[in-house]
Formats: sequence, structure tokens, C-alpha cells
Amino acid sequence: MTLNTVEVEKNLASELIKKINEKTAVIGVVGLGYVGLPLAVENAKAGYQVIGFDVHTEKIEKINRGINYIGDVNDEELAELIEANQFIATEDYSLIKNVDAVVICVPTPLDVHKQADTSYVETATKEISNYLHKGMLIVLESTTYPGTTEEVLKPILEQPGLSCGKDFFLAYSPERVDPGNKTFKTSNTPKVVGGMTESCTEVAVTMYKNVLEADIHEVSSPAVAEMEKILENTFRNINIGLANEMAILCNKMGIDVWEVIDAAATKPYGFMPFYPGPGLGGHCIPIDPWYLTWKAREYNYHTKLIESAGEINNAMPEYVINRSMQLLNKKGKALNGSNILVFGVAYKKDIDDYRESPAIPILEMLDEMGANWKVVDPYVNHFELNGSSYTTENDITEQMLKTADLVLIITNHSKLEYKLIAEKANLIFDTRNSFSVDMETKGNYFKL
Repeated sequence: MTLNTVEVEKNLASELIKKINEKTAVIGVVGLGYVGLPLAVENAKAGYQVIGFDVHTEKIEKINRGINYIGDVNDEELAELIEANQFIATEDYSLIKNVDAVVICVPTPLDVHKQADTSYVETATKEISNYLHKGMLIVLESTTYPGTTEEVLKPILEQPGLSCGKDFFLAYSPERVDPGNKTFKTSNTPKVVGGMTESCTEVAVTMYKNVLEADIHEVSSPAVAEMEKILENTFRNINIGLANEMAILCNKMGIDVWEVIDAAATKPYGFMPFYPGPGLGGHCIPIDPWYLTWKAREYNYHTKLIESAGEINNAMPEYVINRSMQLLNKKGKALNGSNILVFGVAYKKDIDDYRESPAIPILEMLDEMGANWKVVDPYVNHFELNGSSYTTENDITEQMLKTADLVLIITNHSKLEYKLIAEKANLIFDTRNSFSVDMETKGNYFKL
């Protein structure tokens, strides 16, 4: 008598679940960036042998020497795990043959036409498929459009002749990493999991339950989990767009938008505060909603609200430049030739990540308009702009403030000396509401 498909699937799932529960399973993590490295560390801390895969030799060498490059990873924990041989990093994808479960955490950027670029996911999946074996779990964590797991990963993984759900298990579980968040980390942020079959979900949930402290929420399919992640960031994108539009209108009306938001936030229900800024940054909020916009065209649907919010948010760097020009004009100066001291190139406070930072287009426009600019950022030492590498200043001096025609605050890092800035700067344009009320200078201090 031969086992039917359901029995085979259940037997393989039971075997893998047993290995996961006994901590004898080997876990692979593909992509050792802001998502993958913290996840790999959590798996190793939970008692699993972990193999990390990446195409960047520099990252591999640093990890294997116990050197950390991600702010949300504890330096000592990483060093101890490497020393104990609990976690190793490699460029050799043939070691996939030794893993029981592998999690894909590679970038999913947009191309120049704001269309989803799944090339990194496809490349990683093809590498895995070369060494795929029966009873293996593959989980995609990279943020992407609904349908990616089923339409892109599944066909590639089935090419060697194995069947999804029968021979291997496939699921999607969106990453929810918030760099710099002091409260919620990889270990304690609730996880959403959706598998291609019930067994796929069960195996993936078992793995995460053994690694994370957080609750695991099961959904009916990978597509639901993929859409859920897009909804999270689209929600934020749209509400930030509303806050930015309110900021523009409030400025025209002579009203302090920050005071308006603080007042509205006193309502205990029906309102959630979102704040304006110089534009969106990071790898999620500025990018993820466009995955859905791109996918919606396949269904002949135009995502009007999402695109309107995107247009508002994308226009904020130009608005910051226009306001800067107006403020300088009132002092009898042109932007061309003025000395602009820019605080912050990171996309948000107290982190070293400047991916998609609004500071980049702002600096590009300052360049185009002939301004002389200098960047102060205690977290980012170097950054790329128009193909060139620039070094930031880490500390503020009185001389820097006195010689600046305009101080432009893009990122409100906690380490910045706001009292010194308030006392010595000639003109301040603060896009982040960085100063406490008692520190605000009169006559030369302006908010977004």
C-alpha cells in the first residue's frame, strides 16, 4: 500500500516539526541586512545551528569575525554566537543542502518606473532550488506584492521536480523590523504567517514559536500575509501624506500644525497622531504602497488614494527647499551661494540608515541651486550622493553655526545639541519640531 499525498505531507511535516521542537533543525537565513541578521541572531540564541547567506564578502567576513554592523543587534551576543560556532556566515549557497528551514530576507526595491523588482528574491529562490530537498521549509519575509510567494517562488522551487506542500513547505511571513525602535525588536514583535497549505503554515508557525517571544497570527494564505504587510505601510504612508498636506495648509494660514496635532491627539478615540516631515525614508513606507499600485493595474484598478498620498510625500523635499529659499529671501540672501548647515542624513532619528532618506533629494537640490552645504550626523559617517561619497561632521561647533546662513534640521537625532543650535544659529528651519517650547528662539526659528 502506498501513502497518499496528504499522508506524505503530514509525515514530512511531523518529522520537520519534531526537529524544530527538539532544536536539531538547521536554520538558514538568506540576506544578512537589517532584517536577516537580527533574525539569524534570534534563531541562534534560541538554540538552533544557523547558517547565514549573503553575496557581500565584506558582511560575511565581519560576521565571522564577530563584528556587528546592524544597530538592532547586540555586539556581545553576536560575538558569543560566532565564538560558539552557533552561527556562521557564508557566500556558499551549496550549504543550503544542510539546512532544514530557510528564510529569505533580501531587498525588494522599485525600478525606475516604480514597478516591483523581484530580481533579488528570484535569484535567492533559484539558489535555494538548486539544493532543495524533501521535508524542507522555505519562508519569504521580504516585503512584496500579493501573489509573489505563489506566482514567483513556488514555480521556481518546483522546477527540480518536487511538489509544494507534498515534498517541501512554503510560507510567507512579513518582516516587521523598525530600526531604532527601543521597545519592539525582532524577538517581541507579533508575527503573521500564511502558508501554501495547512501543513506549510503549521511548520512555519512552529519555527517562529520556538524562536520569538511574540504572538504568532496565522492567516489563510501567503497572499493575505503579503497584502497585510502592504496595508500596514500604506496606512502609514497615507496618514503621513495627510499630515504633510495639513502642514502646508497650516503654514499658509499662520497656524502651528504641531500644536494642532497635539490638540487632536487628546481625543481618546477615533484619532491617531501622525506627523509631517521633510519626506518619507527607509525601505518600507516610501516603497511598499507602490507594489500594490503596480499589482492593481493587473486588475484594471487605479489606486487613487495611495498615489495621491505618494505625490504629496514625494513633493515634500521640494517644499522644504522652497521654504528655505523664502526664509533666506527675508534675510536678503539667495539660496545660491548661501552656507547651509544640514542636520541629519539618516531617514529617521537615532539610526545610521539613510536608505530613501529625504535628505538625499534635498541635498541634490541644494547642489543644483548652488548652495554651499555641510552635513552633521552623529550616526552616519559617510553617504553617497550623485555617485560621489561624502563625509559628515559628527559634532557641532559654534563656528559652524555662526557661519551658516541657514540651519536646516532634517533628522532630529537625540544627540544633537539643540540648546547650542538655538543660541548660536542665525536662522533655523526645523522640519521635525525638534525644539522644546522653552528653547525655541524668537525671530530666527521656523517650523515646517
